[in-house]
Amino acid sequence: MGRIVLYMWMSLDGFVTGPEDGPDQGLGIGGERLHESLVLAAGDDPATARSDDDVDALVLAEAMATGAVLTGRRTFDHAGHWGGDHHDGVPIIVLTRSVPDAPAPGHARYVTDVREAAAAAREAAGDRDVLLHGAEAARAFLRAGEVDELALQVVPVLLGQGRRLFDDMPAELVELEPIRTLDGPGTVALRYRVLPGTESGEES
Repeated sequence: MGRIVLYMWMSLDGFVTGPEDGPDQGLGIGGERLHESLVLAAGDDPATARSDDDVDALVLAEAMATGAVLTGRRTFDHAGHWGGDHHDGVPIIVLTRSVPDAPAPGHARYVTDVREAAAAAREAAGDRDVLLHGAEAARAFLRAGEVDELALQVVPVLLGQGRRLFDDMPAELVELEPIRTLDGPGTVALRYRVLPGTESGEES
């Protein structure tokens, strides 16, 4: 069964969006700087993302080779639900506190339990990895011990404000094993394995 891998582009001071992020401004004020090296060939379709940065291009290829997407409701809504298809028609599992009346579009479905969502994503992906999206979702799945690896693309900028990736985490240590470091012209790509037995084991 595949790994759940968090893919995030973040500032050096730990932000994944600028301030005032929302449906009409998904990356917040100034947050576009984090994805400056990425170009979407077709609107907001993540499957069309390209980069002249060899490191970003490699990370993108790995992300788009995943067999399922696991995301939080906030990220899903702010991204316009990706039109129901994040890439290649793979299943999208959306962690949410409450299931909306309207059904999830396209290949997406809503799940309210953290571990149930992780299990559904792993099963859907088969022997491929699962792409995990979103700061709040990342923290929820880390607390539940359901994240296997972190793929963090660190952009050389200090945003100062916005939404931090690892904000409001519990006091327990989460030990990481470095797997890979790649230096690109616009990002440093860091990949870590989450060591078993170091998560808090709490659910959101």
